Amino acid sequence: MPSISPIMPDPAPKTTVADFKRLLEGHHPFAAILEIDILEIGHGTATLKLPERSEHQRLGGTIAGPMLMGLADLALYAAIVGATGNAEAVTASLTMNFLRKTPPGGVLAHARILKTGRMAAGEVLLVPAAGGEPVAQAISTWSLPRRS
Repeated sequence: MPSISPIMPDPAPKTTVADFKRLLEGHHPFAAILEIDILEIGHGTATLKLPERSEHQRLGGTIAGPMLMGLADLALYAAIVGATGNAEAVTASLTMNFLRKTPPGGVLAHARILKTGRMAAGEVLLVPAAGGEPVAQAISTWSLPRRS
């Protein structure tokens, strides 16, 4: 009878939330403009929150698309750094699918990396912080420069 292998725990992330925040402050200060909260970083996963701010809204009170795109891009960056430790990763492509109007309140970004190597691929689901149906989905690829 074949033996059953124990389930392996997820590897530890290559960065912590605190280290990632320091990385942003030192090398990507523009990230602070959106006031995004870094809630969690795992090995290839990340959860970030775009808080409710009038500055993020367009006419009609919905969150502007560029704000959601910035949230998705930063969430994927956090997940990639969590998986690879490579802070030099850069976005190669980002496709946004806007699914519905954002309700009042913040928005959570749940990112996960699907593949790493010379290129990385991942996806993000954006959902209202108060709960409810997804408001957007992003699919992205990233270039991972070799570290010398």
